[in-house]
Amino acid sequence: MTALKGIRVLDLSSFLAGPSCGQLMSDFGAEVIKVESNSGDEMRQWSPVVDGESITFMAANRGKRALTLNLKTEKGRQILYDLVRHSDVLIHSFLPNVGKRLGVVWETIKEVNPRIIMCSISGYGSRGAMANKPGFDLMVQAFSGLMSVTGDPDGPPKRIGASTLDITTGVFAYSAIVTALLARAEGRCESQHVEVSLLATSVHLLNYHITSYLNAGKLPKREGSGVGHLVPYQSFEASDGFVLAGATNDEVWKRFCRVLGVPDLAFDPRFMTGADRVNNRAPLIEILDPLFRQHSVDHWISCFEQEGIPCSPVQTVEQLVRDPQIAEMNLLLREKSHVGKDIQLLGIPIRMNGTPGTPGCRPPRLGENSNEVLREILGYDDIVLEQLRKEAVI
Repeated sequence: MTALKGIRVLDLSSFLAGPSCGQLMSDFGAEVIKVESNSGDEMRQWSPVVDGESITFMAANRGKRALTLNLKTEKGRQILYDLVRHSDVLIHSFLPNVGKRLGVVWETIKEVNPRIIMCSISGYGSRGAMANKPGFDLMVQAFSGLMSVTGDPDGPPKRIGASTLDITTGVFAYSAIVTALLARAEGRCESQHVEVSLLATSVHLLNYHITSYLNAGKLPKREGSGVGHLVPYQSFEASDGFVLAGATNDEVWKRFCRVLGVPDLAFDPRFMTGADRVNNRAPLIEILDPLFRQHSVDHWISCFEQEGIPCSPVQTVEQLVRDPQIAEMNLLLREKSHVGKDIQLLGIPIRMNGTPGTPGCRPPRLGENSNEVLREILGYDDIVLEQLRKEAVI
């Protein structure tokens, strides 16, 4: 049994945030139709490309059927509205002015289907002077202040290594849509317009950085691999790599020092309490750094784990995907590409014992299911479909 069986989703979004939301909905049983322009989602062009398909695109579009639709034409918009009448959810990432031009606005969509859930995804929100400014993950990381707290203390601001805002916004969109579907099923609200943005996501992720500044006047700064409120709590260079370890309280700090072979350091007046260690970060790290270089990562991990001290090797992606824990959690899976070759994609990040997710079919090629979708849902015959193709509507 799947949680979202019987729910039909029109995914008009592009790039990463919206498509990742649509993929999650497919994983949990929804029928997801990816609606693209005749030129396709721009992410189809992103590298790396294997056998003519973008792996970046494939990472967020599993389990969907693909339909091309030219919304710049009147016929294209009417076909969309006909599909809306037969759907439960519409996801899009058009800027407000573009959505208005293409007829994808809440007032119109709700009139077409009074029970629809529409999710709008944007960079900077739908109101204010920046509403129609394109917002990509990297740009919003910069604008929101996220980059200002990322990187080494004496270095320039850095991008977070993953597309954190895109992926997290996709998860927020998924949770909001499912919440709206629950409210509809319970008779509390028949239809809703859900709005998420990369900017709102970034503000939410900054969390205690913002509240600490607003309420305590503490302006966050770059701390490298560490955090501002705990010391030590960062990566250290071992003899053969990097290890992350931290002392989360004063008792753990004493054990930390014992593992390093310097038990007396725990009672140095400069470092005895958490506040002391934060205030004397530089001299403490200067003492700890050479101690870590004396042994391997495996040595330190073994010693810290025996003492119950938070720690982790700093792994590469190559090391991660080979780690047995990843296989144990089914976080990777194999699919067949359109040429029949195996491709490896991500598994489902959420586990449920009653209504588990099921990875769908391989990501679709551009317009692969156009005829099938329009025949099945709207009853179009071959003559109509051929005419629509001649007119570049599909």
